[in-house]
Amino acid sequence: KRGEHSQAIGRSRGGRTTKIHALTDRDCRPVAFVLTGGQIADCVAADALLDQVASAEVVHGDKGYDTNAVRQKIEAKGAAPNIPPKANRVWKNCFSPYLYRGRNAIERMFNRLKDFRRIATRYDRLAINFHAAVCIAAVVSYWL
Repeated sequence: KRGEHSQAIGRSRGGRTTKIHALTDRDCRPVAFVLTGGQIADCVAADALLDQVASAEVVHGDKGYDTNAVRQKIEAKGAAPNIPPKANRVWKNCFSPYLYRGRNAIERMFNRLKDFRRIATRYDRLAINFHAAVCIAAVVSYWL
């Protein structure tokens, strides 16, 4: 309705929101971004992000990415998935809390990006402009 899906705006509990899904390396530097609406499940964006994985030993993910399809795609890339199992999973997969500490790289990257007020509040109406602003903020913060 009214192009909200194509503009990555969706309704969630907090109102109209946009989710930024990101892929980072171990040095907290962003590699890829995908935008989805607030009501879209995280595992939907994982397919597009995992296409950007060149080589990795372990891929960390949040509980939202705990699906069999995501785990199989990570394993097909030659990496080991380290994703905490959801509470409703019958069969609990292998998970290492010690290795999961490395996931804070993505949290630190998001905290640094949200220092830019334009990113934290999504001033841009169009998804392509917002995606460009996220990419520019990432380049300025990490790659320059």
